[in-house]
Amino acid sequence: MAAFELRQNLKLTQQLIMTPQLQQAIKLLQLSRLELVDMIAQEMEENPLLEEGTSDEYPEDKAIIQTEEIESVDGTEIKTHEHTEELTGEGDGKEEFDWDNYYLEDYVSKGPAQERRDGAAPNWENMLTRKTSLTDHLMWQLTLSRLTETEVKVGEQIIGNLDQNGYLTATLEEIAELVKLDTEFVQTVLGKVQEFDPPGVAARNLQECLLIQNRVMGGSNSLVEAIIRDHLKELEVKNYNYISKKLKVPLQDVLNAVMLISVMDPRPGSVYNDESAQSIIPDVFVFKSGDEYKVVLNEDGVPRLRIGNFYRDMMGSVRGGNPSSADAGKKYIRDKVQSATWLIKGIQQRQRTIFRITESIVKFQKDFLDKGIQYLKPLVLRDIADDVEMHESTISRVVTNKYMYSPRGIFELKYFFSSSIQKTSGDAIASKSVKDAIRKIISGENAIKPYSDNEIVEILNGSGISIARRTVAKYREMMGISPSSRRKKFF
Repeated sequence: MAAFELRQNLKLTQQLIMTPQLQQAIKLLQLSRLELVDMIAQEMEENPLLEEGTSDEYPEDKAIIQTEEIESVDGTEIKTHEHTEELTGEGDGKEEFDWDNYYLEDYVSKGPAQERRDGAAPNWENMLTRKTSLTDHLMWQLTLSRLTETEVKVGEQIIGNLDQNGYLTATLEEIAELVKLDTEFVQTVLGKVQEFDPPGVAARNLQECLLIQNRVMGGSNSLVEAIIRDHLKELEVKNYNYISKKLKVPLQDVLNAVMLISVMDPRPGSVYNDESAQSIIPDVFVFKSGDEYKVVLNEDGVPRLRIGNFYRDMMGSVRGGNPSSADAGKKYIRDKVQSATWLIKGIQQRQRTIFRITESIVKFQKDFLDKGIQYLKPLVLRDIADDVEMHESTISRVVTNKYMYSPRGIFELKYFFSSSIQKTSGDAIASKSVKDAIRKIISGENAIKPYSDNEIVEILNGSGISIARRTVAKYREMMGISPSSRRKKFF
């Protein structure tokens, strides 16, 4: 019978501990500009010691920001920054708090701030009114229609179940169950709603949408109706010869009918979409000074944080009172100051990391900034990581949802990273440059006889770019460009 015994063994292991400070630094790195502003606002609500500094309190940035150097670009002062190490989060953050310094001075955010523009408040007379939605437009027509109260009730349900393109997403049976009426009555009301503007609204599919528009346009062309009803798939792939043979009509008549169908709107409700283009606020600016490029962080709109002295008098009174209350008060202040200090240092480190990585990207892609996308170099995360001596995961977090303003336009930092394709000369070219070359070839083709993928390969080979046909097809699909059969125009 085997005997059991207890033993104690010493084993040395190494593991990574994510301290709260490191976790917060990682979180700050991957935040976009808008998310950072929201996060700062939330922290200011939760931490009473955090305050937003004003330009009146600190008129001279150089007196506050000790890590900045001032350079001149075209007569304008631009702040640059010293070398910054990657934030590792070492230490547990429980070091003894320096109460003497807290009483003597303010703790101020020392991030690389730029001059904040004190713009005047917007003029209320210039504010835009709310755009009329598709639902508002249809409800207005419903109230002006000569419908009974029951029909209006059904019409409201129909309008309420339209998507942003104007298509009915609910079935007639579902609407009938909601209003406690039969399906035939709902079908009748649907026909009346389908007569509303814009033409084709409240259709249940594309075919019905086009048939409604054909009816509104007069409905006298039976060939158009036949093509929409029976040959919609052939119409999509532009197989006009097949349609001509099936309907036994001349090809020219089919082309004339297709011209009428092409002016119809497959998404009638999209004109009333309230989606507006979102403006992009760049995180960094890149300006050219002589033959070099200067990187400037955009701090406009990001609050400058400081730790105020609101609790200084309170702490004085606490220290002279009950010892237990004094200890509790000191612990509360210490925790809040520690949290605020971590946030301020984390934001400062985030901004400096973005600056260094952007500076490295500009160094690698200087030819692109000078000459255009044809000179965009292949670049991977490892190249920047080795240059700035940081981990690839840090580079990945920084370049996501961060934007650069440059003389070539506004680009996401991730845009400058792309794989390489070998040229016949032995040099490498970025895949984005190849995509741009394919786009230019297609934009200059004859619409009646567009280039096939094989022909595009031959053109690229002639310019020294060796690429396979399937790669051209993949890049073309990534750019949302249809194959040659669908790009062909007959009229």
